[in-house]
Amino acid sequence: MNPQSVLNLFDRQLRREASPDGPGAVVQRIGAVVRQDGGEAGWNGILWCDLDEAGADAAIAEQVRYFAALGREFEWKHYSHDRPADLPRRLLAAGFEAGPAESLLVAEAAALPGPEALPDGVRLLPVTDEASARLFGRTHDEAFGTDGSRYVGMLLAQLAEAPEQVAAVVAMAGDEPICGARMEFHSGTDFASLWGGGTVPAWRGRGVYRAVVAHRARLAVERGYRYLQVDALPTSRPILQRLGFQELGTTTPYEYTPPTP
Repeated sequence: MNPQSVLNLFDRQLRREASPDGPGAVVQRIGAVVRQDGGEAGWNGILWCDLDEAGADAAIAEQVRYFAALGREFEWKHYSHDRPADLPRRLLAAGFEAGPAESLLVAEAAALPGPEALPDGVRLLPVTDEASARLFGRTHDEAFGTDGSRYVGMLLAQLAEAPEQVAAVVAMAGDEPICGARMEFHSGTDFASLWGGGTVPAWRGRGVYRAVVAHRARLAVERGYRYLQVDALPTSRPILQRLGFQELGTTTPYEYTPPTP
């Protein structure tokens, strides 16, 4: 895999020419900026930009005005190779807050290791309805320490209106959910992307996460996708790199919250 060629393909297919990621979402191209208006319940943010120093501040201000007029928080998804080089400083000066940096990892799906054995008593449950989606949400709550109800709602909407674009799974130890993960299939591209994969603390280090990655890689191959892409936190990056993922850069979420009227 040639990292620069794959990064160029990723930028073109999933950023510059991005398709909406869920029901009701709209991708809009405004000059050198590509944004998604995800509506009240979806993801709102900037997918791509190719700005110069002269026009960067005005472009940032335009996006702030757009989402502030709707009363919505939004994310500027910044990648380490985006221009201009001082874009992070400009975003902070405009009132954005930086989240944790993540590694942009990509692998050829067919080259990843085959199925991983699950610990005794653990099985994988596909997410197909509200009950299994709630189990998925419980793993998110416990693994990441945040409220996963928004993701449950988004997942249910995708399963209802665009089931061909998403797959999710929950690892179950008896009746208890211990790991939840989803993947998105980007129609018309070479990429499927992995999201979540959070394992509850008591089950970490026992191969559950690796098994869930292998399960999703098989689904991607079956559907004809060549590459798997992950935005990896430091906790999962070493595991994914051992499986064969390569780091192509870093990505940082810059969040903007409109002032309260």
